Amino acid sequence: MDALAISSQPISYDFRKETWRHTLVLSFQSLGVIYGRLSTAPLYVLESIDPTDIKSPDEIHELFSFIFWTLTIIPLLKYAFIVLRADDDGEGGPFSLYSLLCRHASVGLIPSNRSSDKILQQGEDGPSKGKLENKARRAIEKHKSSHYLLLFLALLGACMILSDAVLTPAISDFSSDETKDHVANAMKKYVPTPAACVVLVCLFTLQKHGTKKIGCIFAPIVIIWLFFISGFGLYNIIHCDTQILRAVSPLYMLRFVKNINFRHWKLLSSIVLCIAGSEAMYADLGHFSKRSIKITFICFVYPVLLLTYAGQSAFISKYIGTAEAFHLSESMPNKTLQHLFAVLSLLASAVGSQATITAGFSIINQCQALNCFPRVKVVHTSEQILGQVYVPDVNWFFMTLSLAITIGLHDVSQLGKATGMVFVHVFYVII
Repeated sequence: MDALAISSQPISYDFRKETWRHTLVLSFQSLGVIYGRLSTAPLYVLESIDPTDIKSPDEIHELFSFIFWTLTIIPLLKYAFIVLRADDDGEGGPFSLYSLLCRHASVGLIPSNRSSDKILQQGEDGPSKGKLENKARRAIEKHKSSHYLLLFLALLGACMILSDAVLTPAISDFSSDETKDHVANAMKKYVPTPAACVVLVCLFTLQKHGTKKIGCIFAPIVIIWLFFISGFGLYNIIHCDTQILRAVSPLYMLRFVKNINFRHWKLLSSIVLCIAGSEAMYADLGHFSKRSIKITFICFVYPVLLLTYAGQSAFISKYIGTAEAFHLSESMPNKTLQHLFAVLSLLASAVGSQATITAGFSIINQCQALNCFPRVKVVHTSEQILGQVYVPDVNWFFMTLSLAITIGLHDVSQLGKATGMVFVHVFYVII
C-alpha cells in the first residue's frame, strides 16, 4: 500500500528529539524534493539573458556578484537562518505565518482548529513580549483593515505557490528539452518535444508514492547533477577566467548600479531566477525538519551552486559576444560530455519540479484546515511525519495545466518571466 488513508492520520513527529542519523536521512531525501529546482536554475538563469545586452566581460563579473549576494542573502540568511524558525507545529508557508499571527494577535478572520487552552498555554510558555512588540500587536489588532490585508497576503502567497507548482514543471522540462535540442540540433527551437511531456506525466504519476520514496529516488539524481555541473564550473574557472572569484566583492554590484539603465534592469530580471525555488525551503518544512533543510543547503547546495555560476560566468566572459556561450551545455569541454549533460539535465529538471508540487500539496492541506479551499481527499503518506501529504485531485489538475503550458508557451524566456513574477510575489509575502 502506497499511502495511508486520510482517516488514519499519523502521529506528529517530535523533531526536537531528532537523532543525527534521522537528520542525515531527511537531509538526503530533501535533496530530491526541496533542492531540485534550485539546482536546475543554472539551466536558464544566464541563458535567459539576451547576449546583445552584455557589452563587456566586466558586466558578467558584476552579474555574478549579484548572483553570489542574492543566493547569500535570500536562501542562506533569510530562509535558512530566519524564516525557518517561524514554523507552525512544524509546518511552513504563507498560511503558517498567518496562523502564527492569528495565534499571538487577535487578527483572525477565519476560524482556527486550535483550542483556546493550547493557545493560552503557548502564550504563557513563550517569552515576555517587549514594549515595541506589544505596540505593534495592538496597532494591528485595532485596525480592521490590517486583518483583511494579512488574510489577503496569505491567500496571495498561497495562490502564487500553487501557480509555481504549475509553471515550474513546464519551465524545468522545457529548459532541459531546449538544451537537448541545442546539443543534438534535432528539432526547431519552438517545438516542444514529446519527451518533455512524457517526463511530466511520469513525474506526476510518481506523486502517489509519497515524499519519502520520491526523495530517495530523486536525491541521487540531484547529487550526481550538482557534482557534474560544479565540477565543470571549477574547470571553467581555472581555464577561462580566475578573476571571476573577485566578483564576490559587493563593490562589483555598486559599480553596476552606479551606471544603471533600462538594459541593466533587464539583466537583473534574469538574475532573480537564481533563487527561484528557495521558497520551497519554507513551504516544504512540514515534510522534513528545520535542521535537515538547513544542513543540506549550507553544507552542500549553497557552495556547489556558487561554484557552478562562477564557472559559467567565467566561460561567458571568455567568449563574450557569442550567443552559444550562454548555454550551460557549451561550457562542457567536448561533445561526449555535452550529450551526457543533456541526459542529466532532463532528469534533473524533472526532479526540479518536485519542490513546488510538494509545496502545493502542503498549501492545499493548510487551506482546507482553514476552510479556504473546497474539500478534497488528502492522503497522508508517512506513518511518522504528519506534514507529508498527497492530494490526488490537485495532482492531476497540476499535471493537466503543466502539459498545456508546455505545449502552449513554447519559449523558455516567456515561462521565465512568468516564473520570476510568481517568485517575486511569494518573496514579498514572506517578508
